[in-house]
Parts: sequence; C-alpha cells; structure tokens
Amino acid sequence: MTTLIEKKWVILLCLEILAWLSTFFMLYARYGLKSKLWFRISSIAFAITGVIPQVIMGIINYWFTKELDLFTFIIVLIIGYGMTFGKKQVKKLDKWAEAKFSR
Repeated sequence: MTTLIEKKWVILLCLEILAWLSTFFMLYARYGLKSKLWFRISSIAFAITGVIPQVIMGIINYWFTKELDLFTFIIVLIIGYGMTFGKKQVKKLDKWAEAKFSR
C-alpha cells in the first residue's frame, strides 16, 4: 500500500490517459466499427480505468493521510467535472465522432 501512496500521482496520470484512450476507442467502436460488443467492452474498460480506480485511490489516500490533501482534492475535482461539465463535453465529442466516422 505504501508504494501505491508513494506513486499515486503517476498512477493517477496513467489511469487518466487510459480512461481517455478507452473513451476514444469507445467512440470508434460505436461509430467506426459499429459494434455493440466492442462498445460494451470499451465501456467496461472506461469504468475499470477511469471512475472506479480514481475513487478507490482517493479513498485509500484519505484513509492513509487522514486529511483532504491536494491529491484527494484533485480526484474530487476530476469526478465532479465528469459528473457536471464533462457530460456536455462528452456529448460534443460524441457528435464529432459520429460525424467523423459516418463519412
């Protein structure tokens, strides 16, 4: 667990990159491949690389530090952004992907 806490910023960055990659693959699977199976797989990959581990890392960090530090605050911001403004951004990205892959 101490390794997780020591490397928390690197892990968060890697998870965020994987989440964005799975988001782009999800859009490609939906509009480029037109595959429900790959869309579902990429949706699960997004949950596994994005939301779930970030929340778990925030909880573990708070449990170890017993305070709301910058790391926990950043995770709350990322999750909060995703639940508010991020939805609008994803809709725009979805429309862009639909137009891009329907050519």
